[in-house]
Amino acid sequence: MSENNDQKFVYDFTEGNRDLKDLLGGKGANLAEMTNLGLPVPPGFTITTEACKVYLESGSEPAALRDEVSAHLDALERQMGKKLGQADDPLLVSVRSGAKFSMPGMMDTVLNIGLSDESVNGLARQADNERFAWDSYRRLIQMFGKTVLGVEGELFEDALDEAKAAKRVASDTDLDAADLRGVVEHFKAIVKAETGRDFPQDAREQMDLAIEAVFNSWNTDRAKLYRRQERIPGDLGTAVNVCSMVFGNLGPDSGTGVAFTRDPASGHEGVYGDYLQNAQGEDVVAGIRNTVPLADLESIDKKSYDQLMQIMNTLETHYKDLCDIEFTIERGQLWMLQTRVGKRTAGAAFRIATQLVDQGLIDEAEALQRVNGAQLAQLMFPKFDENAKVEQIGRGIAASPGAAVGKAVFDSYTAVKWSRSGEKVILIRRETNPDDLDGMIAAEGILTSRGGKTSHAAVVARGMGKTCVCGAEELEVDTKRRRMTTASGAVIEEGDVVSIDGSTGKVYLGEVPVVPSPVVEYFEGRMHAGADDADELVQAVHRIMAYADRVRRLRVRANADNAEDASRARRFGAQGIGLCRTEHMFLGERRQYVERLILADTDAERDEALKALLPLQKTDFVELFEAMDGLPVTVRLLDPPLHEFLPDITELSVRVALAESRKEPHENDLRLLQAVHRLHEQNPMLGLRGVRLGLVIPGLFTMQVRAIAEAAAQRIDAKGDPRVEIMIPLVGTVQELEIVREDAERVIAEVVAETGVELKLALGTMIELPRAAVTAGQIAEAAEFFSFGTNDLTQTVWGFSRDDVEASFFTAYLEKGIFGVSPFETIDKDGVGALVRSAVEAGRATRPDIKLGVCGEHGGDPESVHFFHEVGLDYVSCSPFRIPVARLEAGRAAAEAKGSDSR
Repeated sequence: MSENNDQKFVYDFTEGNRDLKDLLGGKGANLAEMTNLGLPVPPGFTITTEACKVYLESGSEPAALRDEVSAHLDALERQMGKKLGQADDPLLVSVRSGAKFSMPGMMDTVLNIGLSDESVNGLARQADNERFAWDSYRRLIQMFGKTVLGVEGELFEDALDEAKAAKRVASDTDLDAADLRGVVEHFKAIVKAETGRDFPQDAREQMDLAIEAVFNSWNTDRAKLYRRQERIPGDLGTAVNVCSMVFGNLGPDSGTGVAFTRDPASGHEGVYGDYLQNAQGEDVVAGIRNTVPLADLESIDKKSYDQLMQIMNTLETHYKDLCDIEFTIERGQLWMLQTRVGKRTAGAAFRIATQLVDQGLIDEAEALQRVNGAQLAQLMFPKFDENAKVEQIGRGIAASPGAAVGKAVFDSYTAVKWSRSGEKVILIRRETNPDDLDGMIAAEGILTSRGGKTSHAAVVARGMGKTCVCGAEELEVDTKRRRMTTASGAVIEEGDVVSIDGSTGKVYLGEVPVVPSPVVEYFEGRMHAGADDADELVQAVHRIMAYADRVRRLRVRANADNAEDASRARRFGAQGIGLCRTEHMFLGERRQYVERLILADTDAERDEALKALLPLQKTDFVELFEAMDGLPVTVRLLDPPLHEFLPDITELSVRVALAESRKEPHENDLRLLQAVHRLHEQNPMLGLRGVRLGLVIPGLFTMQVRAIAEAAAQRIDAKGDPRVEIMIPLVGTVQELEIVREDAERVIAEVVAETGVELKLALGTMIELPRAAVTAGQIAEAAEFFSFGTNDLTQTVWGFSRDDVEASFFTAYLEKGIFGVSPFETIDKDGVGALVRSAVEAGRATRPDIKLGVCGEHGGDPESVHFFHEVGLDYVSCSPFRIPVARLEAGRAAAEAKGSDSR
């Protein structure tokens, strides 16, 4: 980014507002908004994300930045009546990161900047509290040393532990001023030994280095990993907030806390949060000291509590959402340090959205935008069986719901290593910190013995949708010995299986069985949302889903191959079948008929094999059409290579060799082996499959078409309403489709003549090859519908073999940022998506009434559904379990588009 000479890089808190998140980051924009609302915010200023972008691209700060910072610092000093770092009454500031999107704990913060060997004494005199001053100084050296100078954090932690051990106390609050003076000297010696320089005594140097460190923290490994996990763009940069310090560690009449306007775990209204007396903010979120519930503040400091409740109500009404608030009380004076729209669990998201509608703060369209398909999917996961025999070993705070089972591991490295080996793990720590992010992502769930609902583990887990139990104090976690000890003395070693319930906070030894979630029972019709005893969460899901169904344009179908799956899909809200894979009907006992077809040496043998398959196929289709009566069913003709229906070449070779050595009869196996060799291909996914099979093996596709047509006629005779679409796979040129279509129409006409039943069977194709997408206008002349097979289209566009690349190099591609997400998970809009878009336009130009859908796995991916709405598809099709997710996202896409149009 080139630097504009007129560009403004620094904004006072009085100059911004919440709409400037792109420029001021979420923290800076919301500090400005609270300042505008007249709330008690310590004065300060924000360095913009644009300054960060210049720094990251050029390696140096914008030329104008230092002068702008100096001007705002001068104004801050005049306002506060003290100067940064002055010896007698120093102004101290915090330097905190603040990106557009919340990234809790991923980037850097430094508190108490401005303290030095001289100013610490001035602070002690000004505060009349020597212990407080030296505690603040040791905190600065510890945070600055780790964050800015890159000193290993454990060195400071060990030194502090040594001081506590020497005095035989358990908490740092039990260390007096003399003890802390010794800790400071030890910390300074660590800095000198590790960096080769003294801890900087110049306050402006401290601030400038801290600002630069915050810029650099945007590109730390943990920040990049978090952005990939949360799909946050990597080019946004972070703002930097410089704020005058207020102190929660001045004694018992001071403290710090985090509050939520509603419970982020359940969504229920009430007083939720954590408070810690005589502490700074980092103590709360780090989870290193166990907090008291926010409600206890009422008895500790009633005046501050009442003021905080009033402010929380003001903020929730203003933001019209759950707010997450950080505050400090300095000798009875309440200060607001941050607010943001709070991260919440999936269940809380649905409950809060409907509550806010009922309170008149938002409408149904906005409520729909407050939830998403990923959250709905989380609600559909199983939960622990309450009636199972279990061995409870502890209980903590229910920080993020879910039922997680796995082997106990005690560090991030092991969690990642075991997870990559296919093991399910539970990451157990005393408390987590940002460096544990890798392990938190890899684990099924997180368990900590310290911290509360606002600790790092809880906040990050909720954001990721991970099950989490925090503050299980009765469990003693020993990470060095890799074990956990229960209150009864039982020892859980690394590798032992544990189960954690993020909805109750209970911890169990061993694997606890699970049962379906009430949300799944609702979708399957076993729980009625209108019933008096219906679960509150189910009611909320029902209301939002009902609105999504009313406003969505995209219809949602299912990928289903049998009547059982079709019936379940219909209960989940499917509006038809978008993909019935007929190859699944050829497996099991029917494989013998396929073998006979492949081994046929004459037309008569081949016809006999096809004749045997016909009634079996017809029965399958009758059942399927009955299950989906009145709804469209798209049947794909046989697609995979024929060798997939034959025995494994190695096993068959061994079988033949053994038979020969034993002089046993093996003529049939020998013929099979010859056929397997004959059909073997180096790259079968690009070989004899799809439409090519129908053209090369006479009668194969016409047998399937006849089975479909006869089944449809039988259903009509039975007063049914089959709406059948026949789909020809892997077409690359219109000529292929024309030949198959001509044969299909002939067979359908024969069935009509034989049964006397009028049939209207649509004929179309899959668009799964780049050539098909490019020539879609021509292909539409012979196709009544297109269904985009985005799995194969992604493989052929990228030149990837899905079965191979995801295990071999996708991890490296994700880590290097080549992919933000796997193109098999979310559609590649620039490549595959561009082909889909152009094929839609070309197909409709040729045949305006052509029906367009997608049946690849992208049909159930939330982000991809929005793309398919945008390009104008008529429907998406996905696995039955993902149908509710697709319905919700189709509604969100429509509401979002309507909102954009109205703006």
